[in-house]
Amino acid sequence: MSTPARKQYLRIKNEHPDAVLLFRMGDFYETFDNDARLVSNELEIALTSREMGRGTRVPLAGIPYHALDGYLAKLIKKGYRVAICEQTSDAATSRGIVDREVVRVVTPGTVIEDSILDQGVNNYLAAAITTGERAGLAYVDITTSEFATSEFPTSHLPVELARLNAAELLVPDDDGLLTEAGGTETNANISTTQIGADMFRLDWAREALHNALGVTSLEGFGCERLPLAIQAAGAIVRYLEDRQSAAIGQLTSLYTYSTEEYMVLDRQTRRNLELFEGGRWGDSQSSLLAVLDHTKTSMGARRLRRWIGRPLLDVAELTKRQNAVEWFHHSAIRRGQVIAILDKIADIERLINKIRLFSATPRDVVNLGRSLAAAPEIWDILAQDDDAHKVEWLIDESRDSSEAIDLIGRAIEDNPPFNVGDGGVIRREFSNELDELRQSARNAQNYIASLEKIERERTGIKSLKVGYNKVFGYYIEISRPNLPQAPEEYIRRQTLVNAERFITPQMKEYESLILNAQERIAELEGNLYRQVCQQIANYAAAIMATARAVSLTDAFASFADVADQRAYVRPELNDGNAIVITQGRHPIVERTLESGRFVPNDTRLSTRDEQIVLLTGPNMAGKSTFLRQVALITLMAQIGSFVPAAAASIGVVDRIFTRVGLQDDLSTGQSTFMIEMLETASILNHATARSLVVLDEIGRGTSTYDGLAIARAVAEFIHNHPRAGCKTLFATHYHELTQLADVLPRVRNYNVTVAEEGGEVVFLHRIAPGGADRSYGVYVARLAGMPGAVVNRAWEVLKDLEDTSPSTGAGGRIDHGSPSHPQSQQLPLIQTTHAVIDEILALDLSSLTPLEAINKLYELQERAR
Repeated sequence: MSTPARKQYLRIKNEHPDAVLLFRMGDFYETFDNDARLVSNELEIALTSREMGRGTRVPLAGIPYHALDGYLAKLIKKGYRVAICEQTSDAATSRGIVDREVVRVVTPGTVIEDSILDQGVNNYLAAAITTGERAGLAYVDITTSEFATSEFPTSHLPVELARLNAAELLVPDDDGLLTEAGGTETNANISTTQIGADMFRLDWAREALHNALGVTSLEGFGCERLPLAIQAAGAIVRYLEDRQSAAIGQLTSLYTYSTEEYMVLDRQTRRNLELFEGGRWGDSQSSLLAVLDHTKTSMGARRLRRWIGRPLLDVAELTKRQNAVEWFHHSAIRRGQVIAILDKIADIERLINKIRLFSATPRDVVNLGRSLAAAPEIWDILAQDDDAHKVEWLIDESRDSSEAIDLIGRAIEDNPPFNVGDGGVIRREFSNELDELRQSARNAQNYIASLEKIERERTGIKSLKVGYNKVFGYYIEISRPNLPQAPEEYIRRQTLVNAERFITPQMKEYESLILNAQERIAELEGNLYRQVCQQIANYAAAIMATARAVSLTDAFASFADVADQRAYVRPELNDGNAIVITQGRHPIVERTLESGRFVPNDTRLSTRDEQIVLLTGPNMAGKSTFLRQVALITLMAQIGSFVPAAAASIGVVDRIFTRVGLQDDLSTGQSTFMIEMLETASILNHATARSLVVLDEIGRGTSTYDGLAIARAVAEFIHNHPRAGCKTLFATHYHELTQLADVLPRVRNYNVTVAEEGGEVVFLHRIAPGGADRSYGVYVARLAGMPGAVVNRAWEVLKDLEDTSPSTGAGGRIDHGSPSHPQSQQLPLIQTTHAVIDEILALDLSSLTPLEAINKLYELQERAR
């Protein structure tokens, strides 16, 4: 038969079968049964057992309540959902079993703990629903109150999910279209949660939003006539009601956005341009974000990350950003003054939301007050000088938070303890009742503190001591030899080996006064603190406005600081069809080199005359760097940043596409060539005349003629198709493609120059007009440390290939004649007529000892005979 606690546990666990249940028992959160086995394994803690009924022992694993955050972080990062079950009644006064209930279900998208959150990254909970050709997507960050929704073609969904990189994605359990659209398959790192389809019902979703936002219509939020957007946003509200109901009060606004407002960046483009991670191992420090992020606040860092992931298309808005960056760039002195103040500002967004959730510590409240008080110092600096008009809108973004600052200053001590309840949080004179309780407790404590001296003098017992323990409270201790001197009014309480402990009626009165006062102080201080938090929450709108202004200021100051340090310039932005860059540089590569070592290059792309740049040249000469730098400079310009160039004029692009490198997907059986073709097909099907396309090799994963045919057909399609016509940078090792410039009027040939000196190749990294006819691949193989025998053999094979290939002139170009060739036709290979010759050619003579060489020669001679 199970114990009452066991029955209670099983009832609550049955209500949360998909979560790890942390069951509060005293000073521990206990887990049982399969949860205990899981927790023991994942958290590496001991698995024990506990009797919970006659003859019934169940697996048990527990964690101390004060260590919850650390263990919770590990479980959430491993993808588990955790239900936190607290004791909701006082064990001292409860009759029978203590009441317990789940106060919160923690999922990846509902985390609020600082120990789990990345302070520079938004933690989004998203929801998506699809119906045929249309999709709805909404997302919220409950730590910052950002709440947004949209509706768009289903084909845009994977791109939006990649941009958000949500911690958790809610989908209806009957919606197969989401997977078909690539929503989850292309974003495997997202924790996907299936919820009942009725959570997305339009009428219920609309009602949930009305209640959460306190409105009767969604017209003012721009989504009244976007049913899928409403369904996705409503599903989020209903999900939060079950798992983090306190967060509902933070959803005071809903932003409806359109994907047409921003440049679209698909998953491979984000990866190939190394926006957030880069290098061979995906290092965050080898990324564009690492280059541009000189922010001082977490709010600014999050805003900068959002900007990089969502470049703008609106020239007017971009100009507004550029003006602000220019204001900071113009004067290092005032920029330094602002940065120094920003460095003192905490995460206002998350602090105010912790206060609204009643999860903020007293130190959080003090940090909020100090941060809000520092913000006006920034606005004073921004208002200086004749060019203040460039940033005055930032001042207007902020709101007066003086009442909140004053409240915090009056209510909370400057250096409060971490926890509430010991009487050290609420400032004196804020509450007369609390001050009186403190005074009463202090008087009683003073009496107890002076009692030892008084009683020693009264009794003449010099060794008399006054002490305290949790079992007996305050006591007077007299050693055994001095017992005859103990006054008659002393009441014996405890006998020790060498002493006796006593109490007096007056002593117990003061003890009772102290303990009652402390209990009342803890209760009253807790109530007062909660009231203060509620009052601060009333100023949330003004505080969030200030947080927004601070984050914008931080991002602009960061852009200006990077521009000043790295000699970036303000680009000209327009709605034209050309990209012209003078002396452009790759921002990430340049950062890794010594100052002045990066070789800059010019770029001109225009849909009118120089639409496609065919770039040829050796391996390692810098083709890929050049392609990416043009794309990165364009993207940087469209987030408002200055760019690494001597000058730049950027016609705003709607999308940047990249086809770079070799990847496969073994889990789905897709080869590197299939991935290459899929990505290329996506580009050709979605690019417009306003797009920028970067192709770094096409057709290298198949036979030479197949690959060359595909590469040429792709270039011709981009040039000739009326829907395409996009600006394109096309790097290739197929030198034959340079002939396209003779037949397609908007194709231009460029190459990366090299110099050959004394048999050595020097890469000059300069882009020059004209095509190249050599790739120097074998030379690069030698630089990579290939064995000498392999390199030497490669030179021999290469020479024979060049000698025997059909050609029509310089450079050994293949004469294709007609566009089509038999599938069987391939470049000829060396035909060896004897196995002995092959073996001789394969020998690595430099590694053979004289004896091995003689033995090998004898063996080959015998075989030849």
